[in-house]
Amino acid sequence: MTARIASRPRPRPAGPGLFDRLLDPIDRLSETIFSVLIVLTFTLAYGVLRLDAGQTADYASRLFVAALGAAFAWGIIDGIMYALMGLFERGEKHRLLRDLRWAADEEEGIEVIAGELDHILEPITREEKRRALYADMLEHLRDSHAQPVRLNRDDLLGAVGSVLVAVIAVLPSLAPLLLLRHDPELAIRVSNVVSFVVLFITGYQWGRYAGAHPLKTGASVAAISGVMVLIAIPLGG
Repeated sequence: MTARIASRPRPRPAGPGLFDRLLDPIDRLSETIFSVLIVLTFTLAYGVLRLDAGQTADYASRLFVAALGAAFAWGIIDGIMYALMGLFERGEKHRLLRDLRWAADEEEGIEVIAGELDHILEPITREEKRRALYADMLEHLRDSHAQPVRLNRDDLLGAVGSVLVAVIAVLPSLAPLLLLRHDPELAIRVSNVVSFVVLFITGYQWGRYAGAHPLKTGASVAAISGVMVLIAIPLGG
């Protein structure tokens, strides 16, 4: 299983919960899905393993440690990527303001902005409307000053949030491996069921947040995740 490609940090709405202050809802839901997928690559791979009698005694406990360690490691990687993407985004803004300051005239400045926004606005606006918008933006941006390109508090909070979500999201799936460790086969089967329930709930919440049909979104996320893991296992996870 490879780490997800971190999305650009988005503005986080203020909320009462800790995670509301650390990560955007979509980042939280995405991190949850990827972390549970990591656990599933461990537990579903059990079906292709053959354990000797002497190996079964502590197999579930060792699997718990391995899966939790993997989720924690990828959470750290995702957290670092989250922070770096925030840094890169501010670097792009710095470059845009620099290019606007270096523009020889208004037309060249408008072309700079068009290069950034045309791919978004062209399908939904007429050219004259876009040019007027870009001219107005140019007037405003030329008076702006680029912020220092460095890590800030939000980057670090988002990175910490990524690690916390990555670990907390997999605890329900890993709990059966400890509680039922004396029966590894049962523990893994229960863990798999719990993982798909978590995926369904996460998809359901994603559907509610995005305004899609929650039940269909939940079922789709669980089904697609299962297919992804079954493909990943024979390819080496």
